[in-house]
Amino acid sequence: MKKLFACAVLALGFALPACAALKTGDKAPAITTQASFAGKEFTFSLADTLKKGPVVLYFYPAAFTQGCTIEAHTFAEAVDEYKTYGATVVGVSNDTIDTLNKFSVSECSSKFAVAADTDQKIMKAYDSVLLFKTNYANRTSYVISPAGQVIYEYTNMDPAEHVSKTMAAVKKWAAQNKAK
Repeated sequence: MKKLFACAVLALGFALPACAALKTGDKAPAITTQASFAGKEFTFSLADTLKKGPVVLYFYPAAFTQGCTIEAHTFAEAVDEYKTYGATVVGVSNDTIDTLNKFSVSECSSKFAVAADTDQKIMKAYDSVLLFKTNYANRTSYVISPAGQVIYEYTNMDPAEHVSKTMAAVKKWAAQNKAK
């Protein structure tokens, strides 16, 4: 019985994602890395992108996997609405830039950039490393204000609600900042 219990606990541990350490109000760590937009490489800088408005920074485990493809399609479909609120969407994974060049065209529909984090420095800084599969990012989405503060965080391996939840946070930010 003890062995069965131990196996169940271990199995549950593999199913649970790590908890994102960055919470609302935290300062977002600086990011400068290679990224791809519409199959073209460029150097992504979070600081430069925040000058244009809020950033939806989402971490995903691996390009071309089922959940990540669904999530990329959903973000691509919503990019124009994010833009109406001044927000930029950027995906992050530990995939190589060559893989991301393809992913940015096929799965992201050339609508938003995806950034390479092959050394996992960004994932670690954002505490978005998948528990028990540490070579992969956890599925975590952040909304970061132009001031560089996390204004929303959502972690769930199911890609279904990342867009709706981050969109709600962006809309709330836009409404609060419209009066200023």
